[in-house]
Amino acid sequence: MLEVEEHNTVVKFRAARVIMGRVFYHTAAYWVDGLLVDTGCAFTAPELLKAVASFPVDQIVNTHSHEDHIGGNALLQQVRGVPILAHPLALPILANPRLQYLQLYRRLFWGWPRPSRGKPVDEWVKTARYRFQVIHTPGHSADHICLYEPQRGWLFSGDAYIGGQDRAARADYDVYAIIASLKKLSALRLTWLFPGSGTIRANPVADIQRKMARLEEMRAAVRRLHDMGLSVRAITKRLLGRETRITYLTLWHFNGGHLIRAYLRGPSATESRGE
Repeated sequence: MLEVEEHNTVVKFRAARVIMGRVFYHTAAYWVDGLLVDTGCAFTAPELLKAVASFPVDQIVNTHSHEDHIGGNALLQQVRGVPILAHPLALPILANPRLQYLQLYRRLFWGWPRPSRGKPVDEWVKTARYRFQVIHTPGHSADHICLYEPQRGWLFSGDAYIGGQDRAARADYDVYAIIASLKKLSALRLTWLFPGSGTIRANPVADIQRKMARLEEMRAAVRRLHDMGLSVRAITKRLLGRETRITYLTLWHFNGGHLIRAYLRGPSATESRGE
């Protein structure tokens, strides 16, 4: 399933797989002035190719290498000959997506991407009308970048910002890098946020700051309970309560204990130096 929506000069392609009549986990790609930001998942790649048939597509930038953001790369590159740009850490996965193990739910909802050829993205991505600053925003993944158009205040944020309150996480969740990345983004002059979920937000700085504050409040609470001698299991139950639906859908790939452990691991050496 692919929904197309125009937002001034930006076109949003919001994709999801329909299973037994239900839609699970949207992901979005955006077109602006010949630039395609992300390409959705493998299951919707033919629909995306058809949807952009009348659009000039001069280049693709992947915000990161997760399967729901690179799934249309190969087909667009094969049919349209489009160059693909991404963070250097993402390039091996673009070339061989099976370097990144996909749990059952990820194969079911988004599918395995086909290999594509990428090149390292520069500090700026230029189109005929716009200039996008490339901002490294690790946390959701080490190779994550955002695109910021300073004249317009547009931010194409991939999964650097995910709304709501975190109740579960993956085992590799880097919450301290996420907080640092959100702090970096909240300092920008922003008018519109174009996130990987497809939920476009106007004047999003306050939303980003609230998300950052929630994560920092949770960090303080986890540390306080840990210093009191509570176990991870006890802290999880105290702060998060029962496991949410995502834990069962992902067969425990996402769960509350992983989120608590992420806070207890502390920041990496790089984050401690403020890099």
